[in-house]
Amino acid sequence: MRVLFVGDVVSEIGCDFLMRTMPQMKKKHNIDFCIVNGENSALGNGITPASCDIILSAGADAVTGGNHTFRRAEFYEILDRSFTPAIRPANVHRSAPGVGYTVLSRGGLRLGVINLLGASFMDMRVSDPFDCLDAVLDELKADGVTCSVVDFHAEATGEKRALGFYADGRISALIGTHTHVPTADAQILPKGTAYITDVGMTGPIQSVLGVEAQCVIKKLRTGLPVRFTNPSGPCSMCCAVIEIDNKSGKAVSIESYEIK
Repeated sequence: MRVLFVGDVVSEIGCDFLMRTMPQMKKKHNIDFCIVNGENSALGNGITPASCDIILSAGADAVTGGNHTFRRAEFYEILDRSFTPAIRPANVHRSAPGVGYTVLSRGGLRLGVINLLGASFMDMRVSDPFDCLDAVLDELKADGVTCSVVDFHAEATGEKRALGFYADGRISALIGTHTHVPTADAQILPKGTAYITDVGMTGPIQSVLGVEAQCVIKKLRTGLPVRFTNPSGPCSMCCAVIEIDNKSGKAVSIESYEIK
């Protein structure tokens, strides 16, 4: 099984670049399932029905979220639709719309996709991601799912590394998102789980995490509210291709890419 995971899509410019780039990447690497983090895909931040539709039209099989998933109330209905392959972090409050994991199926292949939010330095109250992952994996095991990919949307590098080793051998891959900067540590952990601390983002290269640099500089220097805008110009799509053994659920390889 070959899985393509695409990092946080930023605003309209990121969505446009995804549409132009991801289909070729899927074809080139003979991808079975494609997962895209879309929590910043709306103009400004958050995700809307329209930006989710663009990601799905580009070829995503599942759309994951993060701390901005609930910014746009119009997206709540989409999260609550059982037939929409959009999920939100599993460890948010039980009253939140949507679900925290899904199972993708195609041609006899089954892949669990799990979304979790970090507990350190985030602006949302969440339950413990370690315990939550245990509970979700129990449910997937009961359903006969042996292959699974976790999108761990977290700020702290140490928290991501810790969860990777905690889950090593029990999940196929843990892909870090949220910080938008790709890390150089794509690897197979000792017990067979593919891991990368942050896969990066899909959006404008000459930016601060997808935002116009001068906006971020002004906010950091003054502490005053600033309306963030997204610059135009060249973009990149940061992603990872994971190969998984269908029977064991162990990762065979992981390669990270930045497509410009």
